[in-house]
Amino acid sequence: MSLLPILCYPDPRLHKVAKPVQTVDARIRTLIADMFETMYDAKGIGLAATQVDVHERLIVIDTSEQRDQPLVLINPEIVWTSAEKHVNEEGCLSVPGIYDGVERFDAVRVSALDGEGTARTIEAQGMLAVCVQHEMDHLLGKVFVEYLSPLKRDRIKTKMRKLQRAERS
Repeated sequence: MSLLPILCYPDPRLHKVAKPVQTVDARIRTLIADMFETMYDAKGIGLAATQVDVHERLIVIDTSEQRDQPLVLINPEIVWTSAEKHVNEEGCLSVPGIYDGVERFDAVRVSALDGEGTARTIEAQGMLAVCVQHEMDHLLGKVFVEYLSPLKRDRIKTKMRKLQRAERS
């Protein structure tokens, strides 16, 4: 297993739409392991393959306190959403240090393949539902800051670019 570099906003590669995973093979299983290691190391609760510059429909999530409930979603599709929505404070490993409110469905049902390639359907609510929707946005090339006002988004872009320049110096 190895840590993967996480793309940081406003990197244009974060806006690429991911393609479906064709086969759940050794390469995908290695990617899953590396993504979990990267996510846990970065203290995140979710990571989409897009964020590590792999543009395939793959997400890893673990919202548990003990970090012992890994969830793999390959080629996920939302098949149902609750009528209720709420604004939740979100952050993102690709936009470190930035948190803001985003409206999401309270609950979702998702069909996907698991890490072994078996089809499954999961019901998610609360934090897990928010995380699933956030990570699925990444697969569509969308970063959570795009839900914010243009002014906030521009300020975040400027801040992220300054941070990136400072890191390179």
